[in-house]
Amino acid sequence: MKVEAARTVAPFWSMPHAQVYAQCDRLLEAGLLSEVRQSGGRNRRLMKLTEEGAAALRSWLADSSFVPVEARERGILKLWFGASPRVHAPVQVEEHRRTLGEYEELAEGVGELLTRGQREALEFGIRYERMMVDFWQWVETREP
Repeated sequence: MKVEAARTVAPFWSMPHAQVYAQCDRLLEAGLLSEVRQSGGRNRRLMKLTEEGAAALRSWLADSSFVPVEARERGILKLWFGASPRVHAPVQVEEHRRTLGEYEELAEGVGELLTRGQREALEFGIRYERMMVDFWQWVETREP
């Protein structure tokens, strides 16, 4: 589970490993997942959506309610509390450019293999990183 989460949604949705397992346990308790323990070896837990779980997933996917974004950008928080833009902006520009490059590489390499929703989520990441590069470049060039 943790490997698949890291491979797929981690760039867009932070998932600490402990949270993945805790959430799986809650879904098992609620009857939304079923579990079979693999015998031998690492005793892996094989999980599968139940019919009730599949219905809950369909309902969640169909819910178009708006939930405001919570931008948890540490660099922005530091600016708010008085950090030096001259110190932070160059690092932020470099790191956001690096991440942008990774996303663009991913889009070029496997973009056509992704589902429409996965490709759109990746496009969000690309546009977000472009915006962050632009923002931090703006911060960097402002007068003191």
